[in-house]
Amino acid sequence: MTILTVKRLLDDCIEKQVSDLYFLPCQQVYQLRYRDATGLHDWHVLKAEQAQRFCNQLKFQAQMAISETRRPQLGSQQYSYQQVPVFLRLSTVGNFQNAESLVVRFIYSVQEAFHFIFPSQLQQLQQLALKRGLLVFSGPTGSGKTTSLYRLAESLGHDQVVMTIEDPVEIYQPHFLQLQVNDQAGMTYQSLLKVGLRQRPDIFIIGEIRDENTAAVAARAALSGHLVLSTVHAQSALRVRQRLQDLGLRETILANCLTAVCYQRLLPLTHGGLAALCDIVTPTGHTSQWSQLLERAVQTHQITKATASAFAAG
Repeated sequence: MTILTVKRLLDDCIEKQVSDLYFLPCQQVYQLRYRDATGLHDWHVLKAEQAQRFCNQLKFQAQMAISETRRPQLGSQQYSYQQVPVFLRLSTVGNFQNAESLVVRFIYSVQEAFHFIFPSQLQQLQQLALKRGLLVFSGPTGSGKTTSLYRLAESLGHDQVVMTIEDPVEIYQPHFLQLQVNDQAGMTYQSLLKVGLRQRPDIFIIGEIRDENTAAVAARAALSGHLVLSTVHAQSALRVRQRLQDLGLRETILANCLTAVCYQRLLPLTHGGLAALCDIVTPTGHTSQWSQLLERAVQTHQITKATASAFAAG
């Protein structure tokens, strides 16, 4: 396959707002699949030779070793689509039959992202952010958590110094100081936070609270008087607090640092496209409003009753 074919495929992915593109070996062929905000989709079936040429071209552009098809490799490149930069992050590994798989992650700028079903929810988050402390976004993979916290940080004004500590960087924002964790190089969450505190940013973005170490880092930054925006995987807004406790944060710490929790999903709109619906819970409001928010979105003709039923469980 030619470079033009690779370009056409990448352009199609960006037009679809694909988050991940998969080249998956399956017997004598490769399955080409993609993930977007609505889930995982089958796309094309390629002959093994065609798929390998495709993978080689992408690996070459990402400065990866083309001859290595068994050991894991990571690579990245900046791609231009209609003069807008999109960052691509590549990951390859060979299976037990030495057939290589490739995943391409698309990292968009926040300007290309979705909007909120109810703009007042962004305004509510902006008001909560003025209190500083830890503001946690939650939701399943592909629900726009990282995009929301970037948008919130941007909306707080250009007079704010924003530093991100991520593993890896998910969204490119040239006005932020973006640091990427690299454990092998000694750039851990803890060491980057120590450096970050000396840089005196107004806002910290910590990509994901995924273990006890990152939970401790997020709490430490929040207790130091900064606004800290982060994400965590939980099935509802009310379960985020329990999830943080499971990750080692005592209730006394959460009482002093947790400002609010925002659980969100991307919902298909009646007129097409996607928008974020948020369930925002503060320490003084321990009840979820998810069902009421869905009903309100139906009544304002932004989503259908079928969509509300499909997302009733969160």
